[in-house]
Formats: sequence, structure tokens, C-alpha cells
Amino acid sequence: MKIKIGIALLVLFASCKVTSQEKEMATESKTEQQKEFKVQKTKEEWKKELTDEQYYVLREAATENPFTSELLENKKEGTYVCAACSTPLFKSKTKFKSGTGWPSFYEEIEGNVSYDVDFKAGYKRTEEHCGTCGGHLGHVFEDGPKPTGLRHCVNGVALNFVPDSK
Repeated sequence: MKIKIGIALLVLFASCKVTSQEKEMATESKTEQQKEFKVQKTKEEWKKELTDEQYYVLREAATENPFTSELLENKKEGTYVCAACSTPLFKSKTKFKSGTGWPSFYEEIEGNVSYDVDFKAGYKRTEEHCGTCGGHLGHVFEDGPKPTGLRHCVNGVALNFVPDSK
């Protein structure tokens, strides 16, 4: 009897599908290992150029602790660029307060961010990378504000802020 219940539970759990964070772009993207990026460096070269925290997040796909980024409360006008290669990634006008503890944007600068599928949390998520160097930025979720409904949840350590010159 216990075996039948165990098998029934196994079939039930196996048939469940997590869809809360699925995205069309996640199912169509290539894995990071297969993608060639314009800026390619060795681990040693990245370690020389980046701080330990930047390296860990950008090159090892780690996540910084929430509410620790200096950029979280930044309200200045400008552009958020990749901390590894300075590619412009997000405009300040698309930044919003998500309450998650990480800088959040509802729209990327088109063509400068690439996407991948991430199963590290045990379910499918859309991971985002710098389109130039492949540095890990964070993840994209479908719970953001209008007009896109997206929340680009980005590690602040993966970004540098360049203020508008006026």
C-alpha cells in the first residue's frame, strides 16, 4: 500500500510544471557556453580587472545580498552600464522601486542584454547577461510595471552608473 501511495505521489509531482516564471525568451535562448561574446577574456584576466565581488557575480553567476547595492536608491538621470565592459544596459528612466532589494528596471537597452535559461533554483528562470561580455546580471520576471510588465532584477555590483552630462 505504501509503495502505491509513493508511486502515485511521484507521478503527481512529476506531472506538475512550474510556469510562474517561464518566458518565451527563456525557451528560445542558447546556453552561455554555446554563445560567443564580443569581449572574451580568461578567468585570470577577469580577476585582475574586477573586484572579488564583481567577479563572483559577473563571471560565476552569484547573487549579491539584497539591499546592499549603492545603486539601489540612486535616483539620478543617466545610464547603467556593465561593470565588466561598460556596455550600456539600462536607462535610469526605466528604473523602479520593486522592494526586492536589487536595482530593478522594466526595460533593457535593446540589443545589449542577452538571455539564457537558468534551472539553479530548481525551476526555469530567465537569466540575463551583458550582450557584449556575457557577464551575469540577474534575472527577468513577469511581475513588473507597465508598459512592459517585466522586472529586470539586477545585481547592483554588476553595474556602474554613468550620469547624464547636462
